[in-house]
Amino acid sequence: LLSSTFKTQNTKMDVSLRVTGEIHIGGVMLKLVEKLGMQDWSDHALWWEKKKTWLLKTHWTLDKYGIQADARLLFTPQHKLLRLQLPNMKHMKVKVNFSDRVFKAVSDICKTFNIRHPEELSLLRKPRDPKKKKKKLEEAEEDDLELEGLTYACVFSGSIYSSPGLYSKTMTPTYDSRDGSPLSPTSAWFGDSPLSEGNPSILAVSQPISSPDILVKLYKPQSLLDKAKINQGWLDSSRSLMEQDVKENEVLLLRFKYHSFFDLNPKYDAIRVNQLYEQAKWAILLEEIECTEEEMMMFAALQYHINKLSIMSSDNHMNNSEKEVDEVDAALSDLEITLEGGKTSNTLGDITSIPELADYVKVFKPKKLTLKGYKQYWCTFKDITISCYKSKEEAHGTPAHQMNLRGCEVTPDVNISGQKFNIKLLIPVADGMNEIWLRCDTEKQYAHWMAACRLASKGKTMADSSYSLEVQNILSFLKMQHMNPDPQFIEPITTDINPECLVSPRYLKKYKNKQISARILEAHQNVAQMSLIEAKMRFIQAWQSLPEFGITHFLAKFQGGKREELIGITYNRLIRMDASTGDAIKTWRFSNMKQWNVNWEIKMVTVEFADEPSLSFICAEVDCKVVHEFIGGYIFLSTRAKDQNESLDEEMFYKLTSGWV
Repeated sequence: LLSSTFKTQNTKMDVSLRVTGEIHIGGVMLKLVEKLGMQDWSDHALWWEKKKTWLLKTHWTLDKYGIQADARLLFTPQHKLLRLQLPNMKHMKVKVNFSDRVFKAVSDICKTFNIRHPEELSLLRKPRDPKKKKKKLEEAEEDDLELEGLTYACVFSGSIYSSPGLYSKTMTPTYDSRDGSPLSPTSAWFGDSPLSEGNPSILAVSQPISSPDILVKLYKPQSLLDKAKINQGWLDSSRSLMEQDVKENEVLLLRFKYHSFFDLNPKYDAIRVNQLYEQAKWAILLEEIECTEEEMMMFAALQYHINKLSIMSSDNHMNNSEKEVDEVDAALSDLEITLEGGKTSNTLGDITSIPELADYVKVFKPKKLTLKGYKQYWCTFKDITISCYKSKEEAHGTPAHQMNLRGCEVTPDVNISGQKFNIKLLIPVADGMNEIWLRCDTEKQYAHWMAACRLASKGKTMADSSYSLEVQNILSFLKMQHMNPDPQFIEPITTDINPECLVSPRYLKKYKNKQISARILEAHQNVAQMSLIEAKMRFIQAWQSLPEFGITHFLAKFQGGKREELIGITYNRLIRMDASTGDAIKTWRFSNMKQWNVNWEIKMVTVEFADEPSLSFICAEVDCKVVHEFIGGYIFLSTRAKDQNESLDEEMFYKLTSGWV
């Protein structure tokens, strides 16, 4: 006979049972419930705290689980309350299954909030400012003040409710056909939509920052090392919350983890687009991602425009601007946008020939202790190779320089007011990266060459269907940064513009508030005609165009290296980086990857490539499982079927992120 002790969640009492090792878990639970006289225990399960595991296989015996007489088991509900901070910095009280793997728990949370493609999101522990370590009591009080007055909602089994018993848990949320905002289950059932015209979902509406004091209180990473420390907090998607020591009522951050946004459709993704916009907005304001002064004013102008439209009534910026469109035409238009095809009139010659670029471009190869500037060459861009000739007449001979851009790093260096249109290329070679700078004379030339370089870095040519779209996106991005020269169209500075809530602290120190306000209003003229959803989409696209977008940093020690370095992981490549400057030392593309695995004993990640030496590194200050999951997660996202919609191949995700290839 075995004696086990159980502790129930509600009564906080110890109960001892005398059982044999042959009894199964379900039988133990039944004996315990009979002894306690519990009426409803359908959500309860046994948690073995010493082994950090849920005993969910109720047909297994105690002997099979290895449970001895001294074991203490917790009989507790699987669903517990969690305080989630959404990308818009608002908090929601959510009831989450603490026994589900995090991947499944996030999927259920996103289903509740009507956020499509939950595989792009995950949970992150709240970063702590190291300066506040000694002030734990003050920090706890700040957390309480931060949560006070924010919107809360209790969530259970995929339903948001204000009072229990209002409607059945099985009702499924649906989308509003007019603006893509979600209908609550009660609305779908009773036909009275509180989220319809004039009252959109609070998750789909951007709320302006009420006070600059909020920005001061939030943690700002001061260096790349600080950013790497933040990324230590990502939870393991293949383990449950309880297994990772997450407590009931703990604050976790729900964030877009993988910066690869699939099928972003404003018609169905009102909430998803808004939360993406909010994550981008806070990343820029808290200086988590670098941007130039002109880009900052453009982001501030877009933010100001979105704030203005958000406080207006919904029928002014959503419904009145929408026209009655034939359903077939609308479907064809959506399909055209999705396929990125646009209206083209390609002939047979266009299909069989690969476009080329040929123009005079200034080229500079920076070296230490050199004062030489740019040198003009006649450059031809064919396939993924740039050939440089001393003159146009020599273009049929041997080039003076030739560069293959496959796997290179492409970084813009643009200053609109200074008419500087530079492209920085870091081209992989055997012992690292070669740095080459290209200087274009005009915006149009820059857009074509920049788009070609970005595609070539991925191994694609200008014949790819995305080339023309990339050119247009670059041109529109530059256009938004132009300052309006005509002062008569600029709005007068009013009290509704608060530059302290629209730009990052760096520029607040550099200029006076009145100067910043004037520049924001000047930049606003370029975006003043945009609708709300278009402005949010442009903000997201501009965020994606920043050089540092989507790079997740970790500290690692490479095999053969003597000191810790930074490794950056993006949706398509791995980057070995200088920890002090952030410069790329070497880049490896996922498209060139054969396989990767983990030596779990020494915690070493090894990545093998088709035509390069294998890469091995040990993660510092973070479990290598977190880093490995980023690689596997991006591979999983890159192979998603385009007609997948809501279905997820969870098992493939688990295999990819746990070391199986």
